[in-house]
Amino acid sequence: MRFTGKVVFFGCFLFLGITACKFNPNVRGKGTAYLQGVWTEEKAAYQDQLLQYTRHTFTFTCDSFYAVLKTTARVNPYPDSCFSNGSWTEYAKGKYLVRNDTLYINATFTHASFKQKLSGCYRIGQYLQAFLIKKHSADTLRLLNMQHVPITMDLKEKIVCH
Repeated sequence: MRFTGKVVFFGCFLFLGITACKFNPNVRGKGTAYLQGVWTEEKAAYQDQLLQYTRHTFTFTCDSFYAVLKTTARVNPYPDSCFSNGSWTEYAKGKYLVRNDTLYINATFTHASFKQKLSGCYRIGQYLQAFLIKKHSADTLRLLNMQHVPITMDLKEKIVCH
């Protein structure tokens, strides 16, 4: 009879532990139908006038987002060992959301394998962007970044979200 309080306490603790925790279902969101696919920017706007520009390749699969960012620079913003003759590629993966006329990107910089990047040349951490969707059609996507630089992308491969 002396252990009743401890047994009841342990029983309640065990019951709460079993019933309070459950795994999240392995379900992906559907994302935005017209974005599903691989989109590539062939030529960056104003690239002949800019000291640095980035060409984008975005992949939208369901609610997931993958980016390949190819940057060309005429000036060196990084240590010499990272400058790579003024041309480098960065990668990011994460989620996206379209609300009204805006595409919100919440991603993390990664290595080429899309495994998280914790150190090294160029940017690390979060890739947070918002793009104004100026136009979208079956094979063209026109965005405007927050610096008011237009981005015109062509659909290279359609992806169907399952």
